[in-house]
Amino acid sequence: MESAEKEEISVEDEAVDKSIFKDCSKIAFYRRQKQLLSKKSTYQALLDSVTIGKDSARFQIINEPAKVPLLAEVCGIEGNIFRLKINEEIPLKPRYEVPDVLTSKLTTVRLTSCPGDTGSLVLASGKGDLKCHIMANPFKVDLVSEEEVVMSINSLGQLYFEQLQIPPKQRTTKKNEEDASIDTTQENQEELGLWEEKFENFVDVKVNGPASIGLDFSLHGFEHLYGIPQHAESHQLKNTSDGDAYRLYNLDVYGYKIHDKMGIYGSVPYLLAHKLGRTLGIFWLNASETLVEIKTEPAVKYTLTQMGPVAAKQKVGSRTDVHWMSESGIIDVFLLTGPTPSDVFKQYSYLTGTQAMPPLFSLGYHQCRWNYEDEQDVKAVDAGFDEHNIPYDVMWLDIEHTEGKSLWSLVTPTSRLTPTTQCMLRPKNRAFL
Repeated sequence: MESAEKEEISVEDEAVDKSIFKDCSKIAFYRRQKQLLSKKSTYQALLDSVTIGKDSARFQIINEPAKVPLLAEVCGIEGNIFRLKINEEIPLKPRYEVPDVLTSKLTTVRLTSCPGDTGSLVLASGKGDLKCHIMANPFKVDLVSEEEVVMSINSLGQLYFEQLQIPPKQRTTKKNEEDASIDTTQENQEELGLWEEKFENFVDVKVNGPASIGLDFSLHGFEHLYGIPQHAESHQLKNTSDGDAYRLYNLDVYGYKIHDKMGIYGSVPYLLAHKLGRTLGIFWLNASETLVEIKTEPAVKYTLTQMGPVAAKQKVGSRTDVHWMSESGIIDVFLLTGPTPSDVFKQYSYLTGTQAMPPLFSLGYHQCRWNYEDEQDVKAVDAGFDEHNIPYDVMWLDIEHTEGKSLWSLVTPTSRLTPTTQCMLRPKNRAFL
């Protein structure tokens, strides 16, 4: 008889220690945005700077306190897609823009200017009923379909854009100090993590200084949101007002917690919103660490349209606010207007491509575990499949068999597996990965 009963072990007991990973309070650009953002937008669009060309409409946006202009660009893209880009008009150096995700040069639809109310600009995509209403002060964008506002941008005033600065040690004049949009005094440095950010024993030096961005989107009439993988959470995205934001940051987390918003193996900044009669998508094209906050208001009033005699009409319905925050780069967002789920998936695949046909060998069973001890272990597993007449096509090796856990390095002379191991599966039409 055992002297003591076996202790029960739960999934939570086996989960990773979250204290070794950052939460929102430990991420500097999140703290900065929360500390420095006001509830009222400080940006206004300069409508007298609007130029409409063949591919896009451009105009300046001014942050009232700093008076430093940003350049906004609105594009209409074939298939009921709008693209909004916001960047520094004259940056100290080029800011990073993601080069490899979009499939090819996108086919744009010429935008036309329509009559609008004073202090606003209305852009139509030429085909269909979609219009983009741009309000000057404060800066706000409404996406209108069939005379109803389906999405608002910066309606909560969360547009945030840290302009690149001269490093403190290189500032030689008082003017350079005054040009800094954020307080860079030593006292404020540790809290805001402007040029250097510490976590545990790791120091992240910010060569280009603070460069984070953020923008809010209000989805009118929507309660059900999906996407922004990868998280061990429910299929439908949850409100984040009572906890951490969804984190998009690729991590190899063994034993991750379930029902948690921490980032794990992959990140796709693509969000879907669905309600009866319409589906929308937001594709936030940014490769840096990103946080997404979600808040649903069950009953709010929103204006049906911004123009004409029905401008005063309001509708009561749910509204979900989505706040995107990224560590660096530019604001580059695609608004996929549907209106059906099938349309949204077609629009997204038009931007990023469709699924490639998998190689034939990959369709069978893949044998994978962490970790094979040595060459004899691999041979024993392979022989076991043959002994029990179980077919398989691929044997996976984990990162312990690479050089310094570097991708593409495969095995080395110091590895527990020799190069001949890779050849032993070929006569059986099996592959190593």
